[in-house]
Amino acid sequence: YIWVHGTKPEPLMRSKTRIVKSGKEPEIWGFDGSSTNQAPGSNSDCVLQPVFTVPDPLRGGDNVLVLCEVQLTDFTPHPTNTRAAARKVAEKYADMTPNFGIEQEYTFFQNGRPLGW
Repeated sequence: YIWVHGTKPEPLMRSKTRIVKSGKEPEIWGFDGSSTNQAPGSNSDCVLQPVFTVPDPLRGGDNVLVLCEVQLTDFTPHPTNTRAAARKVAEKYADMTPNFGIEQEYTFFQNGRPLGW
């Protein structure tokens, strides 16, 4: 189970391992949000809602990575759950085609230094 936690200014990735019976879909799972800056210690329960699974490229076999959204115990999106807000926008504009560009920059190295230097 992999999710984004509540560290500011930049959130980090968190994960927990769970054994799920072969052929069974990953289920909702709880965690202590006080250790991820997502809840106070006095009320620390948070929910991991699986949203996507992919084969685990490191473990191989039947192992999967389970990407999750963080929810509150009433199953509403946690304030740190930016995916929930992005999903609302995607649903609102589902009839439109997104336009975007990707820019990649490369630096070639030779003998530990940028090529040509």
